[in-house]
Amino acid sequence: MYRILRFAFAILGCIQTLNAQNDTSLKIIDEVVISTSLTATSRSESPVSVDVYRTSFFKANPSNNLFESVQLAGGVRPQVNCNICNTGDIHINGMEGPYTMVLIDGMPIISSLGTVYGLMGIPSSMIERMEIVKGPASTLYGSEAIGGLINIITKAPSKFNSFQSDVRISSWLDANIDASLNKKINQHWTSLTGINLFTNPSKRDANQDQFTDVALQHRASLFQKIAYQNQKGTSFNLGVRKFMEDRWGGQTNFHNSNPFSGISPLAGGDSIYGETIATRRWEAIASYKPSTSSPFELQGSFNQHAQNSYYGTLHFQAIQRVYFAQGIYRKSLGLHQFLTALNHRFTFYDDNTGATIFKDSLGNTVYSIPQKVPISGLLIQDQYTFKNHSFLGGLRYDYHPNHGNILSYRAAWKIKQGASIWRLNWGTGFRTVNVFTEDHAALTGARTIRFSEKLRPEESQNFNLSFETNQAIKNKSLLRIETNAFFTFFNNRILPDYQSDPGAIIYTNNTSGSINHGANFNIDWMNSGRFSGRVSATYIHARQKINNQWIRPILTESLNASFTLTYKNRFKTTTIDYSGNIVSPMNLPVLGELDPRPSTSPWWTIHNINVNIRINKSREIYFGIKNLFNWTPARNTPFLLARSNDPFDKQVIYDAQGNTLASANNPYALTFDAAYVYAPNQIRTFYIGFR
Repeated sequence: MYRILRFAFAILGCIQTLNAQNDTSLKIIDEVVISTSLTATSRSESPVSVDVYRTSFFKANPSNNLFESVQLAGGVRPQVNCNICNTGDIHINGMEGPYTMVLIDGMPIISSLGTVYGLMGIPSSMIERMEIVKGPASTLYGSEAIGGLINIITKAPSKFNSFQSDVRISSWLDANIDASLNKKINQHWTSLTGINLFTNPSKRDANQDQFTDVALQHRASLFQKIAYQNQKGTSFNLGVRKFMEDRWGGQTNFHNSNPFSGISPLAGGDSIYGETIATRRWEAIASYKPSTSSPFELQGSFNQHAQNSYYGTLHFQAIQRVYFAQGIYRKSLGLHQFLTALNHRFTFYDDNTGATIFKDSLGNTVYSIPQKVPISGLLIQDQYTFKNHSFLGGLRYDYHPNHGNILSYRAAWKIKQGASIWRLNWGTGFRTVNVFTEDHAALTGARTIRFSEKLRPEESQNFNLSFETNQAIKNKSLLRIETNAFFTFFNNRILPDYQSDPGAIIYTNNTSGSINHGANFNIDWMNSGRFSGRVSATYIHARQKINNQWIRPILTESLNASFTLTYKNRFKTTTIDYSGNIVSPMNLPVLGELDPRPSTSPWWTIHNINVNIRINKSREIYFGIKNLFNWTPARNTPFLLARSNDPFDKQVIYDAQGNTLASANNPYALTFDAAYVYAPNQIRTFYIGFR
């Protein structure tokens, strides 16, 4: 911890010396954010640090969904969790995906079962901006926001009629189509209709292991938003989205049926291995405010996620419904801004696993009890501002039927000194867990699931010290420099143990200790000329105390960084973006001492180039290269998939205790496993698009 503090304050001290110049003709837009306090406020006035990414961020590296887009965000890394179906989650400051809450327009839409595949279904075209808060946000949003949150603000219906489209195709023959239509219905009503279609129909096996490198996908998303507002400021907003996706991966002689026809007829067999997932989602978001001056606002959301999937011979079928309602009261009294929110979330979950089905000693289903979890919460918050100081304090009370009363706290202090801002934040977080809905490895069937005890909810405390400043360089360039040090301490952290038994995942509450410390450093460079850029780096010191030893968890890097360099020609009709990331080695889940695959990943990096040419005021063409240097995790590794020649373990020999034995056919004593993955497996691709 001392080294992290010393490193952070050294950076802060160097930055502070740049305060000589403050005047510039360039301006950094002071973003409006809502993720820090449930109230629209300027980013510079928020006591809580928040990163904001707008349309230009998504255009710099065109991607097919949110999961791919966030790879260039500071301190954020999308983690691929399966070599076959390519599911993933999003890590913030080294914290695993289940600790990241994903909101749409401030509503808890993506969570639990939907976390695994729901992230893939958010097209970049429907995003107005993305807000990222690092550190616990449970005081505002309850469970699951223990490590941070990503709030996706979708485009609002415009008062002007317009049509927008974006069509892209790559050298892998995957195609993406986005289209939206703004319509002014009358003086008070406006609407926005959008559609996203994506298909990746081609089997590719560049590493020649007889398995697909990237899952084949067919995806369709239709969303409709309507908005009402009258002269008094009475406003009503409603958004509905229907999402369908069929994906499959596996042996190259496995095939699926036509798009959106559901599960392949070959699924579930034990002759050809395949993972096939059919996902169907409904989402709805609504808000109502009586008038512009009214202190009251009502919000609500609903989502239903139905999933029918096979992982080899294992059939997993589940449905989840989440109902959310919230009433907010805001009141300003002098220098105080009070906020009170009362909310209720009800989650219904049912599947065909031991999470809801109870069997007798012969394996016959005796009865099924769907999980029904109501959680009610009350938030009280006050922000006090005077001169250059701002204080924020918040308290949240939740009642959980299984865990009883849960309290969350947060406090923040902001000091503004000219063009510089200091922020000190403290907060607590909590998380209740269902591993069957959040850990993809628990569903693949490659390992058995064991619980060493009755799991208790996780708790955390987080401290965050940040500093940011805007500095001019000879009135031609402007720098926004931000650095922060973060410290997170866990209680009852739920850890999956992959090492004790290579054939099982053992879940337990770690009461010995778990920490996550580190520092972020971001530089945004804007130039009145032709160049601009962004560089972000995050150092992570994550450790778990197991058997009186502090070890680094698997799939957690010590350093990740990203960059974007932008060039615009003299007439600003051509833009070239060069972007990339770099990730330090991580511990990997190998299968025993004889496994020949490296137990740690190498340093790895992926680079991209995008060229955008504006034809006229309403049309532009773009093209580029992803993974410029053609890097994949298969490089310098004997194989990624363990025993891809025997995916059903028909030739594996076990001892009396169930341990895998080495044999002439299995010299490394392995079983089939697809969990050895830490980076995208797609080789260099070219693409072209038209907007």
